[in-house]
Amino acid sequence: MEQARAHDAYRLAARVPEQPRSGSARGEHTHAEAEAEPSAPVPPPAPRKPVQRSSVRGQVLDALRAALVGGDLLPGEVYSAPVLGERFGVSATPVREAMQQLAIEGAVEVVPNRGFRVTERSARELGELAEVRALIEVPVMLRLARTVPAARWCELRPLAEASVVAAAGGDLARYAESDRAFHRAVLGLSGNRQLVQVADDLHRRSQWPLVSGPVSGRRADLVADAAEHTALLEALVARDLAVVQSLVREHFAGAGG
Repeated sequence: MEQARAHDAYRLAARVPEQPRSGSARGEHTHAEAEAEPSAPVPPPAPRKPVQRSSVRGQVLDALRAALVGGDLLPGEVYSAPVLGERFGVSATPVREAMQQLAIEGAVEVVPNRGFRVTERSARELGELAEVRALIEVPVMLRLARTVPAARWCELRPLAEASVVAAAGGDLARYAESDRAFHRAVLGLSGNRQLVQVADDLHRRSQWPLVSGPVSGRRADLVADAAEHTALLEALVARDLAVVQSLVREHFAGAGG
């Protein structure tokens, strides 16, 4: 009888394997161990470096705009991205990206498999842009003339003077930028950022060269345009509404900007 009982105990022990003493014996952690030894936090991803191509594209875009205003890129001519890239010392990619932006602005048009053609502008087109600008800017300037203190207008004198200096030097690209900077500052006093953005886009479009009329002809008008900026600012400081209205309307009627 004792021999039979021993045999049964042996069979039972053989059927049930020995349990490990802890979960760590199998490479596992118990709940208590997970709380006692928390896993190391995953470090955040390293910040990406700024994309240099964007800054290169911006520089190329500025250079192309200056070349357009200055007459270095002629209306009707086709320019390829690789050739312009060699000129600016960059690859063709940022040139293409900058040209695509200029195409959106209406300065160039895409010529498949060739490059980009500088848009041929007409005097009528320039007059239409001036009309739209006047519809937007004139009412705003007249309203500002009644509400903005003289001290705020005085703060804009350096911008008006900068346009005079650029005009005297005959630097078309520099004058174009200072011209827009003055108008942006004036309209910026309205506090309407959307208005400033729309007006600045129209202003930029009005500065692209015409297919007719040499660049030197436009250059001769720069000094007169800059003088209108100065006279307008002085009238705004003095709150001479009659002079302000006359100068603003004449400014846009001349389509000079």
